[in-house]
Amino acid sequence: MRLRSISAQLLRVPLSRPYAIAGGAWDAAEMVVVQLVSDTGLVGHGVAAPAEEVTGETCADALAALEGALVEALGGLELEHALQRLPSLAAGPAAQAAIDMALHDLLARGHGLSLVDRLGRVHDALPTSVTIGVKDTEATLAEAEEYLQRGFAHLKVKTGVDVGEDIARLVALRERFGNRVVLRADANQGYSPAQFARFAPWIERLDLELVEQPLHPSEDRALLGLAPHLRRRLVADESVHTLADIERLAALGQPFGALNIKLMKCGGPTPALALAAAAGRAGLDVMWGCMDESAAGIAAALHVAYASAATRWLDLDGSFDLQCDPHVGGFEVRGGMLLTLARPGLGVALRSVMI
Repeated sequence: MRLRSISAQLLRVPLSRPYAIAGGAWDAAEMVVVQLVSDTGLVGHGVAAPAEEVTGETCADALAALEGALVEALGGLELEHALQRLPSLAAGPAAQAAIDMALHDLLARGHGLSLVDRLGRVHDALPTSVTIGVKDTEATLAEAEEYLQRGFAHLKVKTGVDVGEDIARLVALRERFGNRVVLRADANQGYSPAQFARFAPWIERLDLELVEQPLHPSEDRALLGLAPHLRRRLVADESVHTLADIERLAALGQPFGALNIKLMKCGGPTPALALAAAAGRAGLDVMWGCMDESAAGIAAALHVAYASAATRWLDLDGSFDLQCDPHVGGFEVRGGMLLTLARPGLGVALRSVMI
């Protein structure tokens, strides 16, 4: 199959539940919806949802690439050739991710297989965490109760603004719900080394399953002062974008026990699989994360996660709070578990009425 056309549309999708993290607050998600059409008439779906504060790429950058350089460079190519050429092109990681996942979608559709089955399935179903933003304790407890009623037991709590309030919120959650919940924390690089030293003893006291990116990447070395069994619970997010970052952390002395792979951060399924394989070789677990993105992006991350032996955790809730997801299908949520659909490719379609 050859790539006949690429189309892209910029959307701003309101969130049903605005949220805040260390470093910002959002009430809507911007993304670029992509469709690739093959010379056989098949359609592949993708989405670019860049996080400027993480990668420096904006939605305007992604749209420009998807309407310009990527179209010119990839148009008319065989799909496999387009996949091989994509990493060498001048485009941000989210724009590349949109094309990469759409090409994988097309190739799997052409074989009549789901993407995970074409890649080689390792996992069938894992629970995803759902995220509670930075808010007061009462609101945190109320949101946690809602998620439990909806079948979600893995809660990721955003921290990194006020260490005392962060600890108080997590203590309140553990006291209220006990072992009915699995607690994860994500500081979004919001702590100083001194603040995290204050937080660190609570990792064991509260039995936190993991803590994501407590410090700015420039301070990763400070984490080496933590006991090895606690470092195993630390997950690198903003500290890892590429294979070179895994090598850098190993050279430091391995301050983390796992890494968070996001398609929008690394450039799509192809580099994500390479990162996961490198993580496995380095003895690191893998958590699969996301930005605020449509079901197409979540489905792509899920299919790749289930094709990786290094996968341990899912944090794929980025489409849950979109008021109107531009894509439908992609995955099923059952008792807090994510399952792929028995459909070709990513199993997604563009919503018939766009917003």
